[in-house]
Amino acid sequence: MGLLDNFEQRLDQMVNGTFAKAFRDNVEPVELAARIQKEMDTRAAVVSRGRTVVPNVFTIDLAPSDIERLDVFADQMRAELADVARQYATEQRYTFLGPVDVRFTENPEFSTGMFTIRSQAQPSSPGSQREAAPVPAGEVTGHPRLVIGGTSYPLTRSHTRLGRGQGADIQVEDSGVSRAHAEVTLGLPVVIRDLGSTNGTLVDGRRVTEAPLHDGARIQLGSTVVTYRDV
Repeated sequence: MGLLDNFEQRLDQMVNGTFAKAFRDNVEPVELAARIQKEMDTRAAVVSRGRTVVPNVFTIDLAPSDIERLDVFADQMRAELADVARQYATEQRYTFLGPVDVRFTENPEFSTGMFTIRSQAQPSSPGSQREAAPVPAGEVTGHPRLVIGGTSYPLTRSHTRLGRGQGADIQVEDSGVSRAHAEVTLGLPVVIRDLGSTNGTLVDGRRVTEAPLHDGARIQLGSTVVTYRDV
């Protein structure tokens, strides 16, 4: 018996078939579960050998009529869908950056039966600031990381922006660095991309628009040298 079969069985036991009746000819709960699994597969990012990060926050946009039908069972459904995601991640050996969270929102432009799913990989304790949490340079974090001076910044997001501006994930205090200077994207390989900076981005002494990163790669932003480490 697969995950989706188990999911349908648990739903039936949970609400004695009432939920299934409410959603007859409309959005099927099992369809939501299948789409969450597909979202995980589609957005899976290989960040290192044996470690694949997938989204852990899922926002499901539903029509007003379906939101109304769901109202009584919303909390139970969110918990069941999150459980399906966790089980699927275990089967596929996927990694979450934080706890699984499923949310329902209303889209007034949708008609009954329509839905979309948005997802993101969100660290467990993002706090109120976007800036990546630094650790001592020699500390092993289990994540690829950028090292600036004596400080190491674990790469826990699928995209990490470097720059001088307040909106950067890693702020670089250097007058030669643009407010939004470059962005590192997790994948296989990990890639750095210049964001149209004034002074450009160099990797191992070569100016690049976009380039893969290897362990020990030296990235220069303005006069600041950043070292990339695989783990």
